[in-house]
Amino acid sequence: MHAYATISGRSTAEVEIKKSRFIASLAHVAAEEEALAFIEEVRAANRMARHNVYAYVMRDANGGPGRTRYSDDGEPQRTAGLPTLSVLQGAGLQDVVCVTTRYFGGVLLGTGGLVRAYSQAAQEAVARAEIMTISRCVDATCRVPYALYDQFAKLVEESGAKMQDAAWTDAVTCRVRMLDGMQDAFSVAVFELSRGTVMPEASRSTPHSSGGTAVGHSAVARGRAGRVRAVQACGSCGLHGPCRPRRSCGSCVGRAWAVRVVCRRP
Repeated sequence: MHAYATISGRSTAEVEIKKSRFIASLAHVAAEEEALAFIEEVRAANRMARHNVYAYVMRDANGGPGRTRYSDDGEPQRTAGLPTLSVLQGAGLQDVVCVTTRYFGGVLLGTGGLVRAYSQAAQEAVARAEIMTISRCVDATCRVPYALYDQFAKLVEESGAKMQDAAWTDAVTCRVRMLDGMQDAFSVAVFELSRGTVMPEASRSTPHSSGGTAVGHSAVARGRAGRVRAVQACGSCGLHGPCRPRRSCGSCVGRAWAVRVVCRRP
């Protein structure tokens, strides 16, 4: 599962332009059926409104293009639903639906005015929403000697992972959670720290959400990625080795992220 941005719960925003009220209602939905149900819910609550324009973006769980749909609901073609959809896509949101209700104020806005009005209403709703990033996380278990525990805990923090729990017996058994894709680099770092005596064992993966701001966990992961040497397969032999800029092993060199990979072929 690739990381994606969505919103938590719902948000609403209202703008008034030339006596017309535009009320944008934004919601997180897990399936297209939920999106359609939300659209009907907003329509039922605003039966006296002239228009209930909508747009939604549903992700594809298999990493495909997903599904998008919009409706102008009686407004001139491509002046209402499409601008709303463009706002959602521009914000990078998935699994969301936005319904903008218009109460006509008696003044015609023209096509350009309608595009700006529906765009502004949707933008206000997105700005008020709590945006979160959903990503797949992996748990890894490590048995760490007491003498290495402090260094290991520091490595976990610097790598962008998080210590979930620890059991203190003859050694410290730690369960560490990290973003899916980080486990190879983390394993190499732990292997080098312990000089080969500790190797993490992946236990399970689970969806993880981080929210509160539009930054989310994906940006945090990008900010911390430079602290851990990434691991990529060698282009020639397929084995894994840590990325080392401007270095090679001579006979077997692969490329990953514009840096050379040291081949670990025996």
